[in-house]
Amino acid sequence: MLTLPEQVGEYEQRRTTSQATAAWGDPAAVVLRCGVEPIGPTEHPCVSPAGVDWVWIEHEDHSQLISFGREPSVELLLDQDYISESSMMDVQAALSGPVQEIEQVRECLPIDQAEALGAEGADSASE
Repeated sequence: MLTLPEQVGEYEQRRTTSQATAAWGDPAAVVLRCGVEPIGPTEHPCVSPAGVDWVWIEHEDHSQLISFGREPSVELLLDQDYISESSMMDVQAALSGPVQEIEQVRECLPIDQAEALGAEGADSASE
């Protein structure tokens, strides 16, 4: 939390009242929560900007990204009204640096590799 950037894209970090959270923009375009439950194997896509695996889950009004293979996990909520799809990767890249400080214990695998290991109890998300 101490290494988070003061600015993400065009948005300045703002004060929050919840512990282990950060927000950028007013209203919040980007919200980060640290200490969320780690996500297990999933069929949601996994992207890896700047060396951090993120599971990408689309919702009707926002995108949810959860770091994969790091405990505790970090969650990003990106408001689609303020963050364009093209700038989402920039936001991920900007916040991946601080998340890299959390030890990586697992990594995402391509879906075909994850399926092949599934019978052996693979512990990875799919790409």
